[in-house]
Amino acid sequence: MPPEDRERSPYTGWTRAHWTAAADGLLAAVAPYATPGGALYHLPGERHSWSGARSDGLEGYARTFLLAAFRVAGEGGADPSYLLERYARGLAAGTANPGGDGPEDWPVIADRGQPLVEAASIALCLRLTRPWLWDRLDDAVRERATAWLAKAVTARAWPCNWELFPVTVGGFLGERAAVEKGLEGIERWYRGGGWYTDGDLPAYDYYNGWAMHLYPVLEAWLSADPALLDRYGERLRLHLADYARLFGADGAPMHQGRSLTYRMATTAPLWLGALTGHTPLTPGTTRRLASGALRYFLTRGAAGADGLLSLGWHGPYEGVLQGYSGPASPYWASKGFLGLLLPADHEVWTAVEEPAPAERADAVTAVPAPGWLIQSTAADGLVRLHNHGSEDARYDPYYTRLAYSTATGPAPDGSPPDNHFGLPDTARTGLEPLGTGDGWAASRSRAGDAGVVSVVLARGAAEVRIHLVTGARPGTAVRHTGWAAGEGLRSELLPLHGLAAAPALPPVRTAFTGRAVAPALTGETTDRADGDLFVCLARLTAADGPALDTLATVAVDGHQVSVTWPDGTVQRARLSPEEVIVESSPPGARWP
Repeated sequence: MPPEDRERSPYTGWTRAHWTAAADGLLAAVAPYATPGGALYHLPGERHSWSGARSDGLEGYARTFLLAAFRVAGEGGADPSYLLERYARGLAAGTANPGGDGPEDWPVIADRGQPLVEAASIALCLRLTRPWLWDRLDDAVRERATAWLAKAVTARAWPCNWELFPVTVGGFLGERAAVEKGLEGIERWYRGGGWYTDGDLPAYDYYNGWAMHLYPVLEAWLSADPALLDRYGERLRLHLADYARLFGADGAPMHQGRSLTYRMATTAPLWLGALTGHTPLTPGTTRRLASGALRYFLTRGAAGADGLLSLGWHGPYEGVLQGYSGPASPYWASKGFLGLLLPADHEVWTAVEEPAPAERADAVTAVPAPGWLIQSTAADGLVRLHNHGSEDARYDPYYTRLAYSTATGPAPDGSPPDNHFGLPDTARTGLEPLGTGDGWAASRSRAGDAGVVSVVLARGAAEVRIHLVTGARPGTAVRHTGWAAGEGLRSELLPLHGLAAAPALPPVRTAFTGRAVAPALTGETTDRADGDLFVCLARLTAADGPALDTLATVAVDGHQVSVTWPDGTVQRARLSPEEVIVESSPPGARWP
């Protein structure tokens, strides 16, 4: 593994050699946990996914095979560690009696079963390494493997990114009908601007990058289909323009969404853009972002003393796990090594690293499709994501909070929520985006029986958070909480209208620290028929700076809030239960 380096620096200095060393270390660490024939990898740990130990073992084979395939294919078939021999033996053993009770037997691929997911990885591996593995197998093994994989072409998928697993298997087997059906299936979830929902819910997360873009673009690239590549490549290009802003200067990806234990799989779309030429990023920026993420995790304990990736974020942390998370689940991190398909003389590896977007200058970027506002500050390299469009109650708290960042929370399920506005014992539900624009984002949601319209205005590290509550009984308590931050960070809330200071939330453990504290404010509703307005100023920072109350001057007039920023820029937000209108004027301008 590369040496530890915990300091934030302008450049990682990491080369392709660092990536190959990391890959080799991860592959060596899992080898002792393979069954004698190599068909299953039973990694240590008492936790198993809801699919059971045998499926978890198949997951271990498939996901580590993905890393081996990138490693060997990227070297043009050179394989001094005999990785492909190892996985070829496993393929032969696992397909000898699928569904049997033997210690090597793979489970059968069935409707909406986990083996369908792993079949996609195996098919992609076989396709990438065809000349050195598949073409050299005995006919009998090829026939058995084909028969096992073929069930993935007809198996019913869950209505989400799973639609793409038959696409990937169909691409390897030459089943074009499966490819076309799966690609058609995800069209209903494309929302424009390079963004997909992961299914019918408005769930926006990393599945955009490591699934919704990855599989279609790879299929187009491997099939050498220019029309298909133009279509999905252009979507990838649009996506990366936003996506590149979701990494902190220390390499940390945004901590939001499910399956976060896949860690550096977040770099897969960056590499995919470089691999296919469909990226707005320079080669130096691509490597800075990708290598920054790899270093971020490997220097913070993602791989333990035994070299195995743990179920967690830095080290072990159950808060980022789901019921489908098993001992080998973290090895979807292998997708992050897609860049090894680029040869050593590719410009991504030879170019001088360039600063990541979060390092260059303060920025506030609206992302209309998911209803997000991305806020970054160069002084501390932090990136904050204001969420006014993504919701998936199945995986709360990683979807429904007002904001996420590259260095904080969220507080785990069962704890008082950070970055939350609500009435007692209510969650944020029924989220509807009401628009994004220059420095703002807005949404409408429910808090029990009450309606809440929320707006954030952001500039530098400052945030003005505004909430209009309608339909609540007079005297109903409201609470607003801020960032759940640990040592080295400042999380602040300043009440401005309708709110007062309150005790901070109890300390909680997050993926970043054993003791994160979020500030809190409280207020209560009145008998106003048109609703009550609550306004506060918030900040998350790791840098020295002026007092929070100097970062914005705020005036409230009915349901209109005017914010004057230090440079003289003025923003006005008018709220009603149906809409939010935000207007801006440059310094010195007169309002009509």
